Amino acid sequence: MKKIKSIFLIALCLFGFRSYSQQALPDTSKIWTIKGENTFLINQSSFSNWAAGGVNSFSGNLTLNYDFNYKKDKWSWDNKVLAAYGLTFQKESDWRKNDDRLVLNSLLGHQASQYWLYTFFLNFNTQFADGFDYTKTPKERISRFLAPAYLSFGPGFAYKKSDNLRFNLSPAAVRFVFVSDTLLSTRYGLDPGKKVRTEFGASFDAYYKVNLMENVSFENILKLYSNYLDKPQNVDIDYTANLFMKVNKFITVNAGVQMIYDDNTAIPIIEKGKEVGKRNSALQIRQIVGAGVTYKF
Repeated sequence: MKKIKSIFLIALCLFGFRSYSQQALPDTSKIWTIKGENTFLINQSSFSNWAAGGVNSFSGNLTLNYDFNYKKDKWSWDNKVLAAYGLTFQKESDWRKNDDRLVLNSLLGHQASQYWLYTFFLNFNTQFADGFDYTKTPKERISRFLAPAYLSFGPGFAYKKSDNLRFNLSPAAVRFVFVSDTLLSTRYGLDPGKKVRTEFGASFDAYYKVNLMENVSFENILKLYSNYLDKPQNVDIDYTANLFMKVNKFITVNAGVQMIYDDNTAIPIIEKGKEVGKRNSALQIRQIVGAGVTYKF
């Protein structure tokens, strides 16, 4: 954890220098369009002799969000790289991560009509650092780099009215679930000791962003997956909602919530130090609110 904190703090320093020293260069290419957004959010609470009580806390979140898009004739190739990491500190619990994502999305398309495309998609997502269940004593590791990791790909078709309204449906999508640590295999739906689970089903991705008012926008990201080979009626759901409020060119206030339901993610039931069963999957919820610096180019 000390190593992770050091890397995180160095990244924040580099981000601060780059945000104010770099100047965006105009993109003169007619084929490639490259956009990037770096966001650093801060939350802090401090209490001193406060009659009602309170816990001092601090959190910092760094998000790097880049788009690399190709367009020529009827061909298009949209790529997104998202890397996010956050830490929160409370005196009673020390440092803990509150965000940890690495996401790669790619969509190759060939225009069929004005708004419709034949497509081939590829999605990959995992996390950088170890995650723990702090309700257990001692704390229990529940995730690591590539444990789990998800890789999906397949042909399909897409509707794209604009960059702010689009969806892609693949009725023949392959998905691999990787768990590099075999101690966590059963937690993510794999057989004991296995590192890979193969699925075949249907994938649906949708994106919608709307401007609610001047300098205020609302973003929706929905991902669905149904595995034909095992309980296709139990659809995996991943929904993210983000609210962006722009104060000026650099200062923003962001609020976000992500909800995930994965039928294969089971929570172990531990009694007297031994696993005696599994609890049904529960809705996973992650929320982040903060104000900070955003640098776009």
